[in-house]
Amino acid sequence: MKLQKNAVATFAGGCFWCMEPPFRKLEGVLDVIPGYTGGKKKDPTYEEVSSGTTGHVEAVQIVYDPQKVTYQELLEVFWRQIDPTDVGGQFADRGSQYLHAIFYHTPEQKKLAEASKKSLNMSERFEKPLMTKIIPAATFYPAEEYHKNYAKKHPIQYNAYKIASGRERYLENVWGKNNDLKKKLTPLQYTVTQEAGTEKPFDNAYWNNEKEGIYVDVVSGEVLFSSLDKFDSGTGWPSFTKPLEEKNVVKKTDFKMIVPRTEVRSKKGNCHLGHVFNDGPPETGKRYCMNSAALRFIPKENLEKEGYGKYEKLFRK
Repeated sequence: MKLQKNAVATFAGGCFWCMEPPFRKLEGVLDVIPGYTGGKKKDPTYEEVSSGTTGHVEAVQIVYDPQKVTYQELLEVFWRQIDPTDVGGQFADRGSQYLHAIFYHTPEQKKLAEASKKSLNMSERFEKPLMTKIIPAATFYPAEEYHKNYAKKHPIQYNAYKIASGRERYLENVWGKNNDLKKKLTPLQYTVTQEAGTEKPFDNAYWNNEKEGIYVDVVSGEVLFSSLDKFDSGTGWPSFTKPLEEKNVVKKTDFKMIVPRTEVRSKKGNCHLGHVFNDGPPETGKRYCMNSAALRFIPKENLEKEGYGKYEKLFRK
């Protein structure tokens, strides 16, 4: 069996202090090296590159296991760290040394990068066209050791810089989860799932729903509950004895009331769903008291059509 070799990706997105942390979080990324590339000066120093006279840009080189993380996934992270429409630098950092670019190492990387850029351009997320260059990888010179993992070594300075530079506010405005969700969800759904609100009892979509099917997270679509485990708790909210997919449910202690409660959230969507109490039916002793606004019901006859076909067997008699 031929072992898969590690791969390398190189991206420039302005200050490399800010480009390093997002990639380090990814499973399958083995190392993230800040450095300089794209110019002609051999072994440049930080001061030389900062002067804007070397032709180099600040960049990060990523060593990754392609069996655990794909180049496409790295591209998606890259786009979410930069302003791809800026032609003079990035945020508060101005000059050619802060330009953004994708340095491809293989024809396949070039193909994927171009397709990714085209797709993002067509999404109309940005009012201006994307100006990010896609160019062949050149010699990469690692930066001085004190630059590596700067965010972890100097968290206070790093966070202050990221905020002051304007990068953090820009990324939140363009990519912020809350912005996208406010467009996708109703005001009530947003209040419940993102602000841990509670809908009115007996005045919600599913408290008395008796149809057969499954309930999924309204944001992520991950499977949460089944109608087979639903019961009338008399509370006015949809209640269940247990989750259909335990792995998709996260429980946290909630101290908002005088007495601590156990909050229930979706794992992938990280949405507030409701609470679980120990006063349920004898079968489990649990009452998962959920908000209808956090759920989407899929009738059994629509399971296959909506991509949940494997759960059809639950309702075959």
